[in-house]
Amino acid sequence: MSKDDALVIAGQTFQSRLLVGTGKYKDLDETREAIEASGAEIVTVAVRRTNIGQNADEPNLLDVISPDKYTILPNTAGCYTAADAVRTCRLARELLDGHDLVKLEVLGDQKTLYPNIVETLQAAETLVKDGFKVMVYTNDDPIVAKQLEEMGCVAVMPLGSLIGSGLGILNPHNIQIIMEAANVPIIVDAGVGTASDAAVAMEMGCEGVLMNTAIAAARNPVLMASAMRKAIEAGREAHLAGRMPRKKYASASSPLEGVIG
Repeated sequence: MSKDDALVIAGQTFQSRLLVGTGKYKDLDETREAIEASGAEIVTVAVRRTNIGQNADEPNLLDVISPDKYTILPNTAGCYTAADAVRTCRLARELLDGHDLVKLEVLGDQKTLYPNIVETLQAAETLVKDGFKVMVYTNDDPIVAKQLEEMGCVAVMPLGSLIGSGLGILNPHNIQIIMEAANVPIIVDAGVGTASDAAVAMEMGCEGVLMNTAIAAARNPVLMASAMRKAIEAGREAHLAGRMPRKKYASASSPLEGVIG
């Protein structure tokens, strides 16, 4: 990817547009290898499920995913109220020496893991006022997405489909509307199943894609991470190149003028 085409979030510049999670791997070695293969620079960590220093006698994820190499993005996965999400972000800030870039998600139920928008809006408002730089997981509602941006969130992250479903982007039209109105990065978060899903998101014009299960639940996570890296790059280049217009009928690959005979 060209260095002139960087992803900028809250003033920070990143060359990779692939953001990855750290859950569901068989062990920390596989986690490290897959993340290295992905080329990701932003790595998200579920503070309520992963040890990043709060449990001194347990393996620390930061021993294999170093903050010196990656931008650690604490997230509030597993939170179902605004209060819990805010508390979790404040804990992460303490554990990470004042780190203020966080991924907010407030879930509605355990079956769908669909976002609870009322609680998400409340948490976002509190966190922004508290000085956090909030990247926020939401549904694909363009009105809500704009509200979150206007509230001060530094990136809006609409779902492609349900978390961990692997169904791909089910409502590209809404995401397109969200992007057209946005002045902050729009990053597809949740639902990607394979490399073609990631490429589609990038071809649409999304600024990036965040994924976890699509890599961690693959038969070969390290190889899938490499595939996702290439898909993100190819999709971004295709978006920048501009696809040919769709046509109803055939069009010869070569000009018809000057054809012999």
